[in-house]
Amino acid sequence: MRVGVLCRADQLDWAHKLGFRSCEMMRFADSAMAPQIQNWRPHAEELSAKAKSLDIRISAIGALYKNPLDPKQTEYSRQVFHRAIDVAALIGVKTVSGFPGAVIETEINERGGNPVYKSFENHMPQLLSFWMPIVSYAADHGVRIAFEHCPQGAWHLPIMGYNMLSQPAMWERFFNAIRSENVGIEWDASHLICQMIDPIENIRRFGSRIFHVHAKDAYVNRHLLEVYGICHPGVIEHRVVGMGQSNWAEIVHALLRAGYDSDLNIEGWHDPVFRDHEALVPDDLKHQQNNQSGQKLEEAGLLIAKRTLEQFTAGTE
Repeated sequence: MRVGVLCRADQLDWAHKLGFRSCEMMRFADSAMAPQIQNWRPHAEELSAKAKSLDIRISAIGALYKNPLDPKQTEYSRQVFHRAIDVAALIGVKTVSGFPGAVIETEINERGGNPVYKSFENHMPQLLSFWMPIVSYAADHGVRIAFEHCPQGAWHLPIMGYNMLSQPAMWERFFNAIRSENVGIEWDASHLICQMIDPIENIRRFGSRIFHVHAKDAYVNRHLLEVYGICHPGVIEHRVVGMGQSNWAEIVHALLRAGYDSDLNIEGWHDPVFRDHEALVPDDLKHQQNNQSGQKLEEAGLLIAKRTLEQFTAGTE
């Protein structure tokens, strides 16, 4: 189990400079291997050779983190995942990851006149119809599909989001319905903590389905929670590993016990302090008071996370 970082294909030197030995290749759809590029194989082989020369393992390809079930995105999403599978098979990457998407249908609450989402449970047939052929294609190429469970809704919660697999109850329904061992979860403790779910218990229940890990943490301000409730600015924050509330010793222990066979790739960017403060502010941080204007703290946060995780992963490779 190596400690790595999320990065683009052109950031391997940067990852190496920081001492990472693994990465998840993100923004695949914007890379030189995307489906609109016909002569993609030389770019994939160059990426693989570069990673090997730096002793960086590409643990997953982050294909697309949008909504494949949105009709405007569906055909392109299918092309992106197929190409990502082709690239993964060519260069020996075990896992292709992304969002599963959601069918968004609304109805009007007659009492209030407000639009509300129809339950995602109603749309399991559409989810299966899109993904079953892709999962089969991946299996034929020796590649796994892993879905990140980020809710993409307000307050880090599955409220008005576009991820049908943001809640473990839906994981159960989906896995029981799809009946394939080739599809699993790109696991992230932060998205569980924001829903008051115990990460360790979640690993115990779903460990065999965890194919890849985004190492990110979260912090619940219990005082604000008790005063203002869960949907209030600052009650829940995403944090870099080492600054949140997860027990990473127990997480690594539980992952190894479950037979986890990949790496821990750190996802930064969302910490309200340990980030580059002149950069574009993510939606989940726009409500935060910023007293760090101009400071570049993203790399400092990544290194805190790296040192935290390396305490528990040394010798596990």
